[in-house]
Amino acid sequence: MKITRKHLDDAAEKQIITAGQAEALHAYLAALPTTGPTFNFTNLLYYLGGLIAIGAMTLFMTLGWESFGGWGIFFIALAYAGVGLKLTGSFRDKGHAIPAGICATFVVALTPLAIYGLQQALGLWPDESVYRDYHRYIKWHWLYMELGTLVVGLLLAWMYRYPFLMMPIAVTLWYMSMDVAAMIMGEQYDFHFRALVSMYFGILMIFIAFWVDLRSRRQVDYAFWLYLFGVVAFWSGVTAQESSTELSKFLYFCTNMLMIGVGIVVVRRVFVIFGAVGACIYLGHLAWDVFRDSWFFPVALSVIGLLIIYLGVQWQKHEKAITRQARRLLPVRFQEYLNAVAS
Repeated sequence: MKITRKHLDDAAEKQIITAGQAEALHAYLAALPTTGPTFNFTNLLYYLGGLIAIGAMTLFMTLGWESFGGWGIFFIALAYAGVGLKLTGSFRDKGHAIPAGICATFVVALTPLAIYGLQQALGLWPDESVYRDYHRYIKWHWLYMELGTLVVGLLLAWMYRYPFLMMPIAVTLWYMSMDVAAMIMGEQYDFHFRALVSMYFGILMIFIAFWVDLRSRRQVDYAFWLYLFGVVAFWSGVTAQESSTELSKFLYFCTNMLMIGVGIVVVRRVFVIFGAVGACIYLGHLAWDVFRDSWFFPVALSVIGLLIIYLGVQWQKHEKAITRQARRLLPVRFQEYLNAVAS
């Protein structure tokens, strides 16, 4: 729970603490280094500066860097990484967890650039593509850069344990899902196969995120980025599947409804958001294609919506009893996890 000035003033009015103690406690809390991902101007500056620096070395890299040659790119990337690690240690020692995590993430984001420069210098680069294409095109030989990024990312995540470090790891796994499909298919382009690979990679990332969640939920949220890109990969793969029959389209709708249910259970909005979008896509298909000229469909849909609201009211009345009975059927570890989520 976030403690605000109003909470302290209310406590003083109820004579739990004195007005002077409320004033002193507020001043003390305001002076503490920001350690959590709260939305305030300080954190906004942290993330804005960090994302600009990361973007400069990734998405916004220009062709001018090619003039440095392979060794030049490699050693410049190492120098930047050294600065990033130095700042990470300095911020960590001063108790500034968010800028420390951003600087460590900056180091991970430099890894593909360093590996690209090293491959260029050693004459191992297989074609005429350049580093800036890494974030734009799907190619099998990006895998070396991705594997190196995963190793560095996991190492720094183990050393520093900042949640933001999971972001480049999750992005890299997402990139890898597309590049693995390109490697398997070779010169042939099969959109359906790539969608399948994305879907299965997404499932794998979601399970990894859930495993991380089970182990770290009582500490900080290390699983957020893994859930985000896992759901993006899975949902994109499912949505891109060929569905020529009404049954397959209905199964797509059921999958999205299941995602909403999973999101509610594990308290992850990303499942709910993408599941709701997918459900709306299916309902749009029914409205525009199946029941295009039917007067009954909007009426039926309105009734279904009202029934869902009624179910929500009944759920609110009996939520505790139903939840208690349902959780008894689950493994103990999962019960502990759900209790931690609820608290």
